[in-house]
Amino acid sequence: MSIRTIGIILNGVTGRMGTNQHLVRSILAIMKQGGIKVSDDLTIMPKPILTGRNESKLKALADKYSDAQVGKIAYTTDLDKVLADASYEVFFDSSGTLQRAAFVEKAVKAGKAIYCEKPTAITTDEALRLAKVCEDGGVKNGVVQDKLWLPGLRKLQMLKEQGFFGDILSVRGEFGYWVFEGHVADQQAQRPSWNYRAEDGGGMIIDMLCHWRYVIDNLFGNVKSVSCVGATHIPTRVDEQGKTYKCTSDDSAYSTFELENGILCHFNSSWNVRVRRDDLLTIQVDGTKGTAVAGLRDCWVQHVSATPKPVWNPDIPQPINFYEGWSKVPEATTYDNAFKIQWELFLKHVVVGTPFRWTLREGAKGVQLAEAGLQSWKERKWVDLAKI
Repeated sequence: MSIRTIGIILNGVTGRMGTNQHLVRSILAIMKQGGIKVSDDLTIMPKPILTGRNESKLKALADKYSDAQVGKIAYTTDLDKVLADASYEVFFDSSGTLQRAAFVEKAVKAGKAIYCEKPTAITTDEALRLAKVCEDGGVKNGVVQDKLWLPGLRKLQMLKEQGFFGDILSVRGEFGYWVFEGHVADQQAQRPSWNYRAEDGGGMIIDMLCHWRYVIDNLFGNVKSVSCVGATHIPTRVDEQGKTYKCTSDDSAYSTFELENGILCHFNSSWNVRVRRDDLLTIQVDGTKGTAVAGLRDCWVQHVSATPKPVWNPDIPQPINFYEGWSKVPEATTYDNAFKIQWELFLKHVVVGTPFRWTLREGAKGVQLAEAGLQSWKERKWVDLAKI
């Protein structure tokens, strides 16, 4: 058995998502499982180094997660020095969206494979430019599109492949939860303040329409056009220093997407909604032969043969319990962490050249949809998408 060590620069992972999903549940989890087994003859083993501007945060993170299994985690504030080290072949960026371009350009010049969080930029032109920088530099590249590997969405894909839905008619997504404003000491905000400042790259539309693009394109069909209305429902919030600030970006988005195959999708996304549904994200797919409702992990189905016959009569209590008559899709396989699955696919792509289609050019499609959503909101009209 040959162990192929691959150095990975993890830039800007001191934030919640970078720490939990990318460092702990992906890279360190891969190391603790003994690496990625490619074949009986080859295993890929990550070797991470943390980079960023705040040395104390990097040190605290490295100290917290260093242990006997993964060893001592390296860190540095000298990104140029580590980019010059040939043993580090992959550059991953989870910093702020507005800072991403400079990091990616520098890493491409150093010949590193590029993997980064979404959105890759806040305009389509910039997202496509970064994709071209990677392509012209001849480096392998990818963007995080984690929701494709969520168990609930994989079950939707399985049902589609089995022909369960018949002809798919429509898709409805409900996403979000109540994010505390921070005005009350015992209800501190559970999302970072930059999310609510447009000047820092925040906003629900630029955040979530990037997700909905790859989810819809991969599961239901290519998005043709969008109609979107955004809103800033909460005008002020409290930041990490306890100071009240004005919210300058949208915190909610109400979007309808028309697909090339005629399917209509509607997604509500909001940080100002209290949850009375099965999960923080639910996606309902209605077809001629059956309907499925998926959450992050679970999925429920109702076949046409089990569909009840409601009769409209508001003068009596509803005689039908609509939660009955649904069956839960059983676990047919083992579901790993969605971020970790894509990390493993990308690292195999870098080391042995296995296919990986979720490139920065694919990521630019999400930025395109978000930008079109903002245009639709501003101009109050449907916006068609150009081919990328």
